[in-house]
Amino acid sequence: MNSSFKAHIALFIAQVIYALNYSIAKDLMPNHISPIGLVMMRVMGAFILFWLVSFFSRSEKIEKEDLKKMMLLAVFGVAVNQIFFIWGLSLTKPINSAIIMVSNPIAVMVFTIIVFKEKITALKLTGLSFGVIGALTLLLFKAHGSFAIGSETIIGDLMTLINSLSWAVFVVMVKPYMQKYQTVTVMKWIFLFGFIYVSPFGIPALLDVKWLSLTPHIIFAMAFVVIATTFLAYLLNTYALKALSSSVVSMYIYLQPFLATAIAIWLGKDEITLLKVISGFLIISGVYLASFKKKETS
Repeated sequence: MNSSFKAHIALFIAQVIYALNYSIAKDLMPNHISPIGLVMMRVMGAFILFWLVSFFSRSEKIEKEDLKKMMLLAVFGVAVNQIFFIWGLSLTKPINSAIIMVSNPIAVMVFTIIVFKEKITALKLTGLSFGVIGALTLLLFKAHGSFAIGSETIIGDLMTLINSLSWAVFVVMVKPYMQKYQTVTVMKWIFLFGFIYVSPFGIPALLDVKWLSLTPHIIFAMAFVVIATTFLAYLLNTYALKALSSSVVSMYIYLQPFLATAIAIWLGKDEITLLKVISGFLIISGVYLASFKKKETS
């Protein structure tokens, strides 16, 4: 199994986790924990897990200049990304958030052109177009007219957009370090810095949680958000950057609405329609085309 294939499997698993998260963690805020409290729990949990795993991994020394860059990357990839997404989601409609996040692969593609002068091929543009059309068709169909950007949701919508752009910067800028160091080595430092940035706001919110009154279901949902949606998802996404371009990694975000729908159908909470099949075909085709590479002829 080559590294590229492993990276695609890692990305697919990450999207399954994100899709499951919609059903598992939807009731956590604000009844049981505040948005900033949930961010603190995610960042602190992932920080602890990455450092624990690092004790069982090969020790690596980070160059001083790289460590400084990771301090900055933690702002984009952890602090801004986590806070603006969760907080934004609490101030807007879920469908608004999902549709705005469609902008992420577009932003990643633009940043890779600017930063790394990456060549954008016709296949990548076609794949991106298929992904956007498929995701938007599926999301707008599910919206049933509830999608609306206006004065009531504008703050949350802007926060979600900032989150999308912040994650795009992180995915593009972290790639060289993922190729230079082990995945766990990079992530343990990024989450350490992220923990430091978020703590002043998050710890008071975490202390407000009525821990003794939480039900087993809520405790499981919180554990899933920390272990799966944060620790594992970050691990899998950044691992994939070792073998795939930032553009391809970001394209997998279009699988989330498709997988969320597929899970809902499997659970009997949704049904298959022709439009959903077409949307799914466009999304999968888009991801494939974006990651397709022509074999060089000798």
